[in-house]
Amino acid sequence: MSAVSPPLAPVTGRHPSGSSASALRWAALTDAGQVVAMLAGASTGRPAREIREFPMLLRNAKPWRREAAERALDDLSAIMEPGIAALMAINARGGDCRSAAEALWAEFSAARAALLAMVPATGSFGPLRAA
Repeated sequence: MSAVSPPLAPVTGRHPSGSSASALRWAALTDAGQVVAMLAGASTGRPAREIREFPMLLRNAKPWRREAAERALDDLSAIMEPGIAALMAINARGGDCRSAAEALWAEFSAARAALLAMVPATGSFGPLRAA
C-alpha cells in the first residue's frame, strides 16, 4: 500500500512573507539556543522581553537594518545547525558534550546580543505601533 502523507501546510504557491519567515527562524533559533543551554548546563529561564519581541522590532526597523539582520539570522542558523547536530550525535553516543555545548552557547549568546542590538530598542510601553 502506498499512502501519500498529507502536506504539512496548505499549499498556496506562496512562501511566508519576509517578516513571517524571520519570526519563524527566530523562534526556531531561540528553541535551538534553549537546547544548547540545557546541554551546556546553563539556566536560561523564560526568554527576556527583547528576545520575545525581536520579530516585531525587526519588522519596524529600517530596511537596511532588516536586511543586515536577515543576513545575521542566516549566519546564526549556519552556525547552529551543524553545531546542534554534532552535540546531539555526541550526546546520543553517551559522550560528554558539555564543553562543546558551552562554547556553542557562548557563540549563540554573542550573536543573539548582536542581533538584538540591530533593532531599535523598545520603551517601557513596548515596540512602536502605528495606527
